[in-house]
Amino acid sequence: MLVKLGPLDSGRIADLRPYFDSVPDPRARRGRWYSLTAIMLVCACAAVSGARSIDELAEWGQRASTALLTAIRIRRHLLRWRRTPAPATIGRVLGAVDGDALDRAVGAYLADRHRAATEPAQASSPSGFGPSRVIAVDGKALKGSARLTATRRHLLSAVTHGTVVTLAQVEVGAKMNETTHFCPLLAPLDLTGTVVTFDALHSVKSNISWLVETKKAHYIAVIKTNQPTVHAQLAALPWQSIAVQHTASGAGHGRRDSRSIKTCSIADKLGGIAFPHARLAIRIHRRRKQTGRRETRESVYAVTNLDAHQAGPADLAAAIRGHWGVENSSHHIRDVTFAEDASTVHAGTAPRAMATLRNLAIGALKTLGADNIAKTTRAIRDEHSPSWASPTIRTPTELDQTLPLKDTDFAARPACYLKSSHRAQAIAGILFAW
Repeated sequence: MLVKLGPLDSGRIADLRPYFDSVPDPRARRGRWYSLTAIMLVCACAAVSGARSIDELAEWGQRASTALLTAIRIRRHLLRWRRTPAPATIGRVLGAVDGDALDRAVGAYLADRHRAATEPAQASSPSGFGPSRVIAVDGKALKGSARLTATRRHLLSAVTHGTVVTLAQVEVGAKMNETTHFCPLLAPLDLTGTVVTFDALHSVKSNISWLVETKKAHYIAVIKTNQPTVHAQLAALPWQSIAVQHTASGAGHGRRDSRSIKTCSIADKLGGIAFPHARLAIRIHRRRKQTGRRETRESVYAVTNLDAHQAGPADLAAAIRGHWGVENSSHHIRDVTFAEDASTVHAGTAPRAMATLRNLAIGALKTLGADNIAKTTRAIRDEHSPSWASPTIRTPTELDQTLPLKDTDFAARPACYLKSSHRAQAIAGILFAW
């Protein structure tokens, strides 16, 4: 699995440290032993290895080599009373850190990595809007953060299609507050020429007007009965006389799906529809046959300000389906691989900070070409050396003595060739050069 990531050389690694340096430290100066950047780097490296809890974040630091901890700038204690941040220290820092500043830092880091990873694809196909130019806005609840006296946290994120990275994230309190945080979420991003997709909850006319007029972006908005006038106008269009322009089908997980799309230009001089800047009306017809059940059919309507020459039916279908693919490419991974819904972290900003670290891990691995995050994190975490299975080797020190590789050999080698005690170096190499 790790062979797909290729050599982790400086050309493919963006240094995470300057981004963390921009996050203000919430602690008092007195009694501070580890810098905030060092603590966050330990957490980031642990998240890339699949750490799910604060205890696992601290355990990664305890297993890391001295050379790596020095590169992270972990301050050594002269009497060796402490080596790496304890779980209590990490918990206090994550609970007090500025969530907005941390999300901005991680979002900027992932945006830079995503830009570097997708620039070749954009150069080869400058006419179409590729995956790097389509962003989905979607929310997610942190179910395990709920308590008797507090509701569960809810986050709203801007996630790229294709190579999935989270560019921005805000905490909204509850799902009903997502629409009011739509503009603040996207305001820091450069969206000129970008296509933004979202579900019916965010199809608010004032937000759409701001997106097009202020941010100079395009949109694909799903319309449901929460916009009754627009929905009735779209349903009344002469879809029966319009030929199917694109079809796609697939099978898996015990079901068969087929989707067809029709588009219809909207002429303003003929009245248009009651939705700002709408140029094309879209109807997607879905058929699903679950094993042992009757076939179900559904028609979904959408509108976009893209003209027919800017995006064909296949492009529109891919963008709409890609929006729902974010659920599998980001939210599902956070829930299953990183057990986010099962996490009971709830103090302060710690739930949001843990979600940010998971976004960082997913985005960093996706930009390196990992298509299965669960397998990749296991490959990074698990030991590959046969000597680890030997009953005569019990401690990390004994394990280090059995390995022929040196720390200085790491930068020139692919991650898949690193032995067990060098897995921490492999994780660090994904996030920063050292």
